[in-house]
Amino acid sequence: MTSIRTKALCLALLLPLGSTGCQYKKPFSADPGPAIAYRLPPRELRKTSLPPYIIEPPDVLTIDAVSLVPVSPYLLRPLDVVQVSATGLPEELPLPGDGRFQVGMDGTLVLGGGYDMVTQGDARVYSPLHVAGMPLPAVRDAVQKRLEQIARKPDVWMTLAQIAPQQGVAGEHLVAPDGTINLGAYGQVRVVGLTLSEAKAAVESQLSTRFERPEVAIDVYGYNSKVYYVVTQGAGLGDQIVPFPVTGNETALDAISQVQGLTGSSSTRMWIARPGKNSCGGDQILPVDWLSITQRGDTTTNYQLLPGDRMFIAEDKLVAFDTGIAKLISPVERVLGVTLLGTQTAKQIRFFNNPNARSGGF
Repeated sequence: MTSIRTKALCLALLLPLGSTGCQYKKPFSADPGPAIAYRLPPRELRKTSLPPYIIEPPDVLTIDAVSLVPVSPYLLRPLDVVQVSATGLPEELPLPGDGRFQVGMDGTLVLGGGYDMVTQGDARVYSPLHVAGMPLPAVRDAVQKRLEQIARKPDVWMTLAQIAPQQGVAGEHLVAPDGTINLGAYGQVRVVGLTLSEAKAAVESQLSTRFERPEVAIDVYGYNSKVYYVVTQGAGLGDQIVPFPVTGNETALDAISQVQGLTGSSSTRMWIARPGKNSCGGDQILPVDWLSITQRGDTTTNYQLLPGDRMFIAEDKLVAFDTGIAKLISPVERVLGVTLLGTQTAKQIRFFNNPNARSGGF
């Protein structure tokens, strides 16, 4: 009777555990099928997709300027690039290059091919066009007037190929400790805590005051804020902690390969310590069977690593014991060594100070 009651009590205690606990979502698949929940954490042959990446310092973002059309009227600035096409020019004096001309730092536009020379009296002097601060139609008229000094009836087309401030938008941007990225002349944009799509909308909103319907593309260049740690116990000589970025595909075996395998003071006892925020009621300890995942190719404990995981490699207890004994004996050895050295030195001093001892020695 007592045995039956004991079994019933155990069954009653186990039933709630069977209906609760941590559950992990099914890994991403092209054919999702029915929603299946499973208890075991993701591992080598059953990995899970990480949630949308959240930007944090010190991530590095890359921004590509897909479309940055300045709000009219745009006044040319130094380092802007204009595309010039012209017809009706002499065959021996075409516009050089591909027709792209950059406004110099002094605000001038150098056309080349003799079109930068003007007649002053009986002499021709070098005088490039000063176009900084002028709208594009006015620059086009100035270029056509300059070409008319050589060509009879030139016809000029001009477009804005690239603007100098675009260089402050495109490129790599470090997320500062205050959670912002610097867009140069267009100010700073706060991106901390945002996904890539939200950061894209924030940057485009910042640029909308200077550009017509701006469009940019944002990606992560440096995954610096999401890391896992490999902690190697030092057998009494100090532990080692090395962080590595999480790219979404690392397993326990990958983590150990990053630190060049196990050292002479390490044992094959290891586990993954997962912070409480990734489980349902506390920290998770996932034991890793080193012999199984290496010698037998068993992927059961080759778990997938998530941001914040600690891959802990325990020390060899025998090496730790030996190190402890060495630490205990070393001070005694030093004291005895100093005492012995002092005794021998005193004997030698007495020997050389005693003439009878020296003569007896001979």
